[in-house]
Amino acid sequence: MNHTTQNATTQKRQIPTLQDMQQVYQNYTPEDQEVWQVLFSRQMQELPKQASKEFMEGLDVVEFKEAGIPNFEDVNAILRKINGWEVVAVEGIVDDKIFFGLLSDRKFPATTWLRKMSELDYLEEPDMFHDVFGHVPLLSNAAVTQFLQALSQIGYQHADNPVAIEFLSRIYWFTIEFGLIRENNELRIYGAGILSSVGETRFSLSNAPQHFAYSIDQILDTPYRKDTFQDRYFVIDSYEQLLGSIDEIKTKLEEKLAASPVL
Repeated sequence: MNHTTQNATTQKRQIPTLQDMQQVYQNYTPEDQEVWQVLFSRQMQELPKQASKEFMEGLDVVEFKEAGIPNFEDVNAILRKINGWEVVAVEGIVDDKIFFGLLSDRKFPATTWLRKMSELDYLEEPDMFHDVFGHVPLLSNAAVTQFLQALSQIGYQHADNPVAIEFLSRIYWFTIEFGLIRENNELRIYGAGILSSVGETRFSLSNAPQHFAYSIDQILDTPYRKDTFQDRYFVIDSYEQLLGSIDEIKTKLEEKLAASPVL
């Protein structure tokens, strides 16, 4: 997955504990602040007409601005009052069990480092702009956070099973990372992997890729790629639909595991 859940054979980083991880705000350089400002400004030229209404409202709720990298302490003070969620600092890609365990406990893992000015358009590993700008605003949405927590509880139970993790990664990928939603009969973006990428923002809503109605069966049968724009996107009708699919995800996952002991 683009964010954190990769099998152990492909992980770049693994951290056994998060006790000593924190955002040291004073360590951000002028270039870091400029990178945030450029990326934020560029996306805000696109997203008001392309992002989900809930995401745009979430940006205001968490008080993200063009000038100034978000301080986790300030963001967490807001989120805790809303629904008890918080952002916790991680070095990068973390172990599946840590990842799902944190989300199950309403803690969203986010990196604290930002890409360089020379890397504005592509990174192999997600940085803070992806993790924070792309994900955090929708942590103010009840249905999204309940879905994320419930999906993570399933993931935590299966964290030692790479087959199950692969299937659950597909659900996470085509929803939380690269999901689209239909609002007022128009396609809008809610997936963080799109929201944090100016190129994929434009591409995802164009006629170039395929757009499918949200289908657990189809998503479970659809591998994904991380090195290019997606060639297909799945469209939900509401965030309540997403949350309401949890029981089906559990059932279909068990059916897949029973039928496919190995991928």
